[in-house]
Amino acid sequence: DFIEQYLRFIKEAERLKAVPRTAWTHDGRRESTAEHSWRLALFAGLAAGRLPGLNREKVLMMSLIHDMGELYGGDISAALCPDPQEKTDEESRAVRKAFSLLPEREAESLLALWREYNANATPELVKALDKAETIIQHNQGRNPEAFDYRFNLGYGKEYFEGSGFLRELRTLLDEETAAKLHGTD
Repeated sequence: DFIEQYLRFIKEAERLKAVPRTAWTHDGRRESTAEHSWRLALFAGLAAGRLPGLNREKVLMMSLIHDMGELYGGDISAALCPDPQEKTDEESRAVRKAFSLLPEREAESLLALWREYNANATPELVKALDKAETIIQHNQGRNPEAFDYRFNLGYGKEYFEGSGFLRELRTLLDEETAAKLHGTD
């Protein structure tokens, strides 16, 4: 029964609530992957309502599942990742395992959507907004003393070249980061 399969998948997805990221909240607590995905979906849903030609349902689902690959192996920081292909392979195995709990149609659909996100083969801008949400959290969070804000200035920059909206967003994020670096925020 598909409802039972949905329940198994949703119960498995709960694990993302306990996957810590290398980002801190405003109160100094480590952020979870689920929290990051939720705020990305909120941001992407808002942006999709303003940008012509975007499929809001696709944007939201892509945002919600983009980090499902962290379900079993956890979050690997982009700053600390020695082998991006190894990370992609591990995450691919994880999403296939998680999505296999769903009916075949949904499993195939979500896997295709996850692959599209990872290949950045979409006009939906989720890859750029994912990087933006991370930078926002870095700038907003109460970070450890030695936190390297310079990382933000180069992080995912290549994903912001596609539209005026993304270029303007990136300019604002870089200005916030510069203020953090210079202690003028």
